[in-house]
Parts: sequence; structure tokens; C-alpha cells
Amino acid sequence: MTSMTHDGPQITGGVDTHGLTHHAAVIDAVGRHLADREFPATIRGYRDLLDWMRTHGALVAVGVEGTGAYGAELARVLTAAGVTVVDVDRPDRKTRRMKGKSDPIGAYAAATAVLSGRATGVPKSRDGVVEAVRVLRIARRSEVKARTQAMNQIRSLLVAAPAMLREQVAGLDRAALIRTPARLRPGDDLSRPLAATRAPLRRLARRHQALEEEITELDTEIGPLVRQAAPQLLELFGVGPETAGQLLASAGDNPERMRAPGRGRADPGLLRPHPPPPPQPRRRPGSPRPTPTP
Repeated sequence: MTSMTHDGPQITGGVDTHGLTHHAAVIDAVGRHLADREFPATIRGYRDLLDWMRTHGALVAVGVEGTGAYGAELARVLTAAGVTVVDVDRPDRKTRRMKGKSDPIGAYAAATAVLSGRATGVPKSRDGVVEAVRVLRIARRSEVKARTQAMNQIRSLLVAAPAMLREQVAGLDRAALIRTPARLRPGDDLSRPLAATRAPLRRLARRHQALEEEITELDTEIGPLVRQAAPQLLELFGVGPETAGQLLASAGDNPERMRAPGRGRADPGLLRPHPPPPPQPRRRPGSPRPTPTP
């Protein structure tokens, strides 16, 4: 699919993306450099970038570096305008050593990669419910990590804590191990090891409880979105909202863009769980192992 809404020679664009500015370049059908220019990374800047490219001819496609980062919004704007956007990798070290690294060089390299066919990646659209699942899971993943860290620190403190503290939590399950330190009262005098140990234990336990509540809230928000995006995926054995959310975030809102190497479009069956291996016959003690069949 091409986007040629203007008359003139066919051109290909390339964009080197950054946080505050994007550098754009255009080349003709045989790869000759036509022009390059810098634009602010704003909605108005993205539209000006597109209009500037189209002044040089019929825009066939635009290669954008970092469509999953700084170039995400630019890719959305270009796609909404009917332009074919190609995801372009950053230049490798060999290219940077041979040609140097600058914004114009990066922009021309992105355009050249599209024109030569070396870059063919279709960027994630990032404009649907799957993108909502992805950004919510970022917060959840961070909170799960912090919760685990808090628990590990509680256990580490209890290893060398005074015996009075260790006996209070000895043999408790995980939930009780959090509730008990959360109710501790260290007192005002923290010069004694017992009081000084109670203080961080209470803080860590209450932090764990707060993180637990936030994770529960996120699960309540993510679950319906996952079911809305892929209800059939949740019906598979062993697939819950967390696993399904990870699969959806990896695929994106436009999973048809993915290809399996050497097989064309990716096989949807790849996401199905494999059946368990057949049980092996039990062997009597002392009997010889069966000879494997060649």
C-alpha cells in the first residue's frame, strides 16, 4: 500500500526521532538526497513535517526510527493521514563508524532503508484497547516488583532481629506475616535495637499492604479490558488475565503485522498451549532401562 496524494515524482521520507525535535529527510526514487529539516516534536510539528515532505513530490512511505518510543505519536499522525509508515531500526555500530552519527544522516538512513526494502516493519498502532492494557501493566509490573522487594526486606530484617520479634512471627503464613509487623508500635526511643527494628518492619509491612491494594485495583481495571480485547484467549487452559495481558501487549492492537520467519503471517496456533507429554511407564527397581528406539 502506498500513499501518493500529491502529484510529482515519487519520494520516500525518513525521520530521526528525539524527545523534543524530529529531523526529517526526503529522497527520490533512486535514493538521491533532496532535503532535510528539523521539526518540533508536537502535534503542529508533526503536521508541518508531513506537509513539508509532500511539497517535494508524491510521498510513497516514511521510515520512522523508534515508533515504539519517541516516534510513537508521529507514526499515529502519519498513519491517520493515510501515509504508509515503516518501522526502522537505529543504525548499527558499523554504519555509525562508516558514516558518522548526526540527525540528518539518521533521517536519510531511515529513508534509504525503506526505499531499498531493508526496512519493512509495520509499527504497532498503539491506538486501541490493547495499548490501554499495556500502559496499565507497566504500573502493575512496577508495583509487583516493589511488593516483592518489601517482603524480602521484611524477611531479611527478621533473620537478625531480637528473639522477641522473631517469636512473634514464627510459623506465620505470608498474610499474617504482613499484618503482625504492620501493627507494631516502635515507640519514641529508637536508640534500642528492638524499637529500631520495629520501626522499619512496620513501614515495610504497611508499604506491602498499600502495594497489595494498588495491585488489586489494577487487576480490576485490566481484567475487563483483556476480556474485551481477546475473550477467546482467556478461554484457553492456563491463560489468565496476566498471561493474556502480556501476550496482547506483545502483539499490539494490529497483530496482523506480525510474521513468522519463513512462513508468512504468524500462525495464531502458536499462542495455544502445547498438550502435556504422554506419561512414561513405571520401571521396577533393579530392572534395566528400556533401550531407546532408533
